[in-house]
Amino acid sequence: MTHVKHTVMTNTLYDVVVVGGGHAGCEAAAASARMGARTALITMDVSTIGVMSCNPAIGGLGKGHLVREVDALDGLMGRAADASGIQFRMLNRRKGPAVRGPRTQADRKLYRKAVQGLLSEQQNLDLISGEVADLLLNGKRVAGVHLTDGTTITCGGVVLTTGTFLGGIIHLGDRTWPAGRVGEEPSTALAARLRQHLQLGRLKTGTPPRLDGKTIDWNAVGKQDADSNPQPFSLLTGRIEVPQIACGITRTTLATHAVIRDNLHRSAMYSGSITGVGPRYCPSIEDKVVRFGDRDGHQVFLEPEGLDDDTVYPNGISTSLPEEVQAAIIQSMPGLENTRILQPGYAIEYDYADPRQLDHSLESKQIPGLFLAGQIDGTTGYEEAAAQGLLAGLNAARLAAGSDCVRMSRTESYLGVMVDDLVTRGVSEPYRMFTSRAEFRLSLRPDNADERLTPKAIEFGLASTKRAKAFRAYQEEVELGLGMLSSLKASPNQLRSFGLSVNLDGRVRTAFDVLASSDTSLDDIVRIWPEVDGLSVGAKEALEIKAKYSVYLDRQETDAAMLRKEEARSLRVDLNYAGISGLSNELKAKLAAAQPSSLADAQKIEGMTPSALALVLAHAHRKQVAA
Repeated sequence: MTHVKHTVMTNTLYDVVVVGGGHAGCEAAAASARMGARTALITMDVSTIGVMSCNPAIGGLGKGHLVREVDALDGLMGRAADASGIQFRMLNRRKGPAVRGPRTQADRKLYRKAVQGLLSEQQNLDLISGEVADLLLNGKRVAGVHLTDGTTITCGGVVLTTGTFLGGIIHLGDRTWPAGRVGEEPSTALAARLRQHLQLGRLKTGTPPRLDGKTIDWNAVGKQDADSNPQPFSLLTGRIEVPQIACGITRTTLATHAVIRDNLHRSAMYSGSITGVGPRYCPSIEDKVVRFGDRDGHQVFLEPEGLDDDTVYPNGISTSLPEEVQAAIIQSMPGLENTRILQPGYAIEYDYADPRQLDHSLESKQIPGLFLAGQIDGTTGYEEAAAQGLLAGLNAARLAAGSDCVRMSRTESYLGVMVDDLVTRGVSEPYRMFTSRAEFRLSLRPDNADERLTPKAIEFGLASTKRAKAFRAYQEEVELGLGMLSSLKASPNQLRSFGLSVNLDGRVRTAFDVLASSDTSLDDIVRIWPEVDGLSVGAKEALEIKAKYSVYLDRQETDAAMLRKEEARSLRVDLNYAGISGLSNELKAKLAAAQPSSLADAQKIEGMTPSALALVLAHAHRKQVAA
């Protein structure tokens, strides 16, 4: 069982120490402990573990893929979302399966309870209330952490998941104060220490005001219902038991925009007090009004924060304007004329480390044994943080056990895409996952995350016995279905008798061939072959998608195999790029700074040409032969 410690007065030895109790930290600690590593999760207040700092929602476009992948690797987020989701919706339902986005609005209290409950069941894990002030180094390698109370905790690997707490400063109108989030102290000592070892920058994010739902005129706003048949995130969830609710929809108005324009000079974003860059794809309401000045309104979703909580999250109007201006903004929207603000919105600025200082395992190149995950890597979002945390925790545990770290290929997961983007390209703004970032997205769908990644989780020792058993049962059912569809056959006359408009070329067709026809559904298959109806909903969905995508997937796998080959062609990190004759000085400098670990990574460097890549490959080959 997990032990909660509020102070540690003597030196303590762990395999892995995780700093931070947010989404990245929870996944990192749980993954490390599942690997058998003795793990400590250190956070300022263990009661805040699992808190949703901003929007109480999980998943969405691109993000839902990450949640499914975290679950396939036996992470926590999918199960916690299933236990707390109060409005499940499948986004992009009318589009192809590759770009659909599972999402749920969560009950904040239920989500935190679920996360803490899952951690309490995890063996090899201690939760410690305390503040990490410094890293313990043995030469250049991390050897533990120092706490502000004087405690030293030694370990084989450290995972930093500091979120917005690292040098955090809140901005609200013309007021600023140090904070990790509202009401909580930032991590200032650790930020100062890290600046001595890593290249840090500043980013910012924001949050909207919280509203009193009792003062909203719900009859005057639109309504968005949950899906009638909510689909769980986790393979381990039989069905959603949490009651489902509707959300409200309103809009900003011309009056709203006038209030914002009249007070732009009072916004921390436009007064010059914020130097950090914010997320372009999740702008503040001030940004929206300035950048889209021709729009007469912007949609605002009114999302309840819990089944027994009157607090409402107005999604779409994050702001750092003064409190009285925020009140005027809220009351200028339909249905909110008499609405009271419970907590004003604010912007928060924080330190992040350039992720190009990491390798694909998320281990620091400057400080071996130190792993970074979440917003400290320049990302934004719970889902991006959770996925990185899981990978960092896995690799920290492997390192502590003397095993090689693993990397996830961008051909096999959105997690691999994200990490590859971060460590090879860096960030100029908070990184957010989109389906458009994945060139192999036809293969990387939410529905096949288990097939892609759970075998790896089993191989790594990351998957529990329960997870492995559930996956094998699902896999056997899908394989049974594939065998059934491939053996069941019908003649052209039989197909005509059912009114199916498949391409009839005179041949007997298998059920799989018929299903692969673009205008044929699984319901049509069941009408012809009733025995297929005995499969579970999940297995039937997987079979239909496999059939529809079969031709495209074969082509994409060829391209993916080529990229995996390039990823496997490793480059020594001590290559002297300055000595490569014929290479431009610009590329020599970029290669020396990036220190790519593979030919695929070198290929992504801005300005890299095929001829330059050939020079790098030839140089690496000569060094390898000489060695």
